[in-house]
Amino acid sequence: MTSVPSLWLETCADDLTPRASLREDIKVDVAVVGAGLTGLWTAYHLVANAPALRVVVVDREIAGWGASGRNGGWCSSLFAAPWARIQNQHGRTGAQALRRALERTVDDVGHWCDRHQVDAHFVKGGTLTLARGAAQAERVRREVVVDREYAGDETRWLDSTEARQRLAASNVDGAMFSPHCAAIQPARLARGLARVVESLGVIVYERTPAIAIENRTVATPSGRITADVVVQATEGYTTTLPGRRRMLAPVWSLIVATEPLSADLWAELGWASRETVTDGRHVIIYAQRTADDRIVFGGRGAPYRFGSGTDGVVGHARTFRHLDAALREMFPAVRDARITDRWGGVLGVPRDWMPSVGFDRVAGYAWAGGYVGDGVGCSALAGKTLAELILELDTPDTRLPWVGHQWRQWEREPLRWLGIHGVGILLSAADRVEARTGRRSRFAEMAERLAQRS
Repeated sequence: MTSVPSLWLETCADDLTPRASLREDIKVDVAVVGAGLTGLWTAYHLVANAPALRVVVVDREIAGWGASGRNGGWCSSLFAAPWARIQNQHGRTGAQALRRALERTVDDVGHWCDRHQVDAHFVKGGTLTLARGAAQAERVRREVVVDREYAGDETRWLDSTEARQRLAASNVDGAMFSPHCAAIQPARLARGLARVVESLGVIVYERTPAIAIENRTVATPSGRITADVVVQATEGYTTTLPGRRRMLAPVWSLIVATEPLSADLWAELGWASRETVTDGRHVIIYAQRTADDRIVFGGRGAPYRFGSGTDGVVGHARTFRHLDAALREMFPAVRDARITDRWGGVLGVPRDWMPSVGFDRVAGYAWAGGYVGDGVGCSALAGKTLAELILELDTPDTRLPWVGHQWRQWEREPLRWLGIHGVGILLSAADRVEARTGRRSRFAEMAERLAQRS
């Protein structure tokens, strides 16, 4: 599936011809494995702070080919682990500091794009979480209360009239609004980052897969990189590295895009501020209005691959049909719109649902990832933080709660496959029950306990 380009990559106005591959053994100061947003942000902040550093980035495909060029285009302050759990483990001050850092990062990405003239279609319109039905309304209202504890009164509940004035979706009983999210064209951001880091002296080797990371070296099929520091920025593809198969589970997310819609349709839909959009269901969906007036609509639900595989198409046709149906059910005005693009990719899920960024100075090994689909904003903060850790800079970001977090390993197969599929089945069942009855389903609570997310 990852051989299929995304709409984002196809329309990023960039030459996708691969850069040169590594063809010899080299020695550098920092070797970054993964030319996605995490790796590229890390390289950027390293050389921006220390221009004399010799930094290289390697990727098995091209810059931005993975999740960084395939996601839903949300640059947000969302974080996978619940804020209450972070507060319990790190205190209220720590939880609020992380939330504020992520909020600041959204603005930082926009300012960076302006400064470096990278047109990533960045528009900070915020996020609408629609409440569609009684069960969702109860849950989203609770989310508003919780979110306000960490974001203040910027997070608001909109009644049904206010929500529908912003967006003409079906069956809307209200919505949560947060201003801390921007719609973005993620491939334009990733490809722009690659160009900028190259202009600062970083070498990006494409079509250069890392086949092993060990003892401050990165082994590739055509050369070995020796470095003082190796940065693992492989996110959902971490399982392809020896010894790391159980570190992060690669979970699929798929997306469809409509043709550009007419001005009359947009007048009916609203969506004037290009808010990112989701709703209160358990099996996540996400959407945005693109700069060229399409709807990009994605969601989870594609089968997890036994053994944490990151390739294949089994189950995708069925998931795409469900996405198509969900898009037209949510937005009846586009029921006749043509779907022009379908794509997908994997995201990295830690066993404890806690994203992490860290640096083991003794081993010369740094890492970041486990964003569970909220990686555009998290990766920008992670890259900045990794650079500061490597350069021994003591900053507020290097003291945030996710720094140094150690992931618990996933279970071995077949338990991993059974558990992930079990959670998916329970969440889908919960959505069906709530849509039918309007009451909260206990299946969701069972899924939470099985996932051990809280």
